[in-house]
Amino acid sequence: MNYKELFSESIGTLLLNKMRTGLAMLGIVIGIGSVIALLSIGEASTKSITAQIQALGANILTVSPGAQRSGLVRGAQGGGTTLTYDDAKALSSDKTLTALKTVLPVYNARSQVVYQDANTNTQIYGVTPEYLGARNIKVATGGNFSENDLNANTNVAIIGPTVLTDLWGESATATGAIGQMIRIGALNFNVIGVTEVKGGSGMSNQDDMIYIPLTTAQKKLYGVKYLSSIIVETTGESVMTQAMNQIGYTLLERHHIKDTTKADFQIRNQQDMLNTVSSVTGTLTSLLSGVAAISLLVGGIGIMNIMLVTVTERTREIGLRKALGAKDKLIITQFLMEAVILTFVGGLIGIVVGIILAYIYATSTSGLFVVSLSAVFLAFAVSTIIGIIFGWYPARKAASLQPIEALRYE
Repeated sequence: MNYKELFSESIGTLLLNKMRTGLAMLGIVIGIGSVIALLSIGEASTKSITAQIQALGANILTVSPGAQRSGLVRGAQGGGTTLTYDDAKALSSDKTLTALKTVLPVYNARSQVVYQDANTNTQIYGVTPEYLGARNIKVATGGNFSENDLNANTNVAIIGPTVLTDLWGESATATGAIGQMIRIGALNFNVIGVTEVKGGSGMSNQDDMIYIPLTTAQKKLYGVKYLSSIIVETTGESVMTQAMNQIGYTLLERHHIKDTTKADFQIRNQQDMLNTVSSVTGTLTSLLSGVAAISLLVGGIGIMNIMLVTVTERTREIGLRKALGAKDKLIITQFLMEAVILTFVGGLIGIVVGIILAYIYATSTSGLFVVSLSAVFLAFAVSTIIGIIFGWYPARKAASLQPIEALRYE
């Protein structure tokens, strides 16, 4: 059996009807391209979010209202308004909590921000003056607000570079925004600073945020008495468990809760957040890849149908081959080779399409461009397997034709 001749003949046969061959491969191209693109985008998103979380520091704890078990405490259902500024002050001022370095109370919400005829919807962070330095957020132009601003509930704001662009335009300069008045909700705020570019996307984009004094956010802008979270920087990674216990017991005592299973808050470290991100993005990627896999199944069925039509059209050719002594194995091999070529070439095209789609997505969202090598290898394997599986039945049907009946077929 000369495989080189079989390969050349298979290529020639497929090229005889280019339209049919192209349509047969289309399902495979769409399926493989979708899998490559989705897995690459999912991996890039995971890496981007992971990098942002890790950049915040490995010794960071986040205390927030909730009901999820984390380390020492498991919160009760509800209780989304149980953390207060006084809780944060208590953690900060208690000298017995030796594992805690910096305590940062936070209240954040989304609001419409207006400057003259321009407006944007962004995250407003009510924080203390220590927040920016502790989170490694630098003010590029202007300055930070002070303790006096915090105590006096002053209407001052530090904006991110994305907010600057949204409100003042692409050609805007940070110095031009300093001293200008913007409206957040129903209040006017004086812009006193613009932060450096840090990058990011979606809800986690630190360039698309506005920082104002916590007391101003709570008492004047939103009218609330609770916090969204308390961020705690510990003295080191080695004392994370000790810090969680110290925070947990202090807040349980302050909230007059004796049963830890009924705690109205949760404590998470960075690894918890990383695990959550990996779990969520992994689940979404798997679901989307499952949808893409349906395209592969449909593409495989399409190839089988095309091959069955090909067997019918080439019945006399098959009969002549068998009459001249061609064995069933040769007939099966030829038709299987045609099916594998269809899926393999479709897989290659699909890989290129998937990589291009992932690149376009990364470019348009200013995100990471990552090519998932595991997805590429998977595509090669799947395209070959599909060719064998869905090509076997038409090949077997061709080999089972009786020479005399095949020669009489019209």
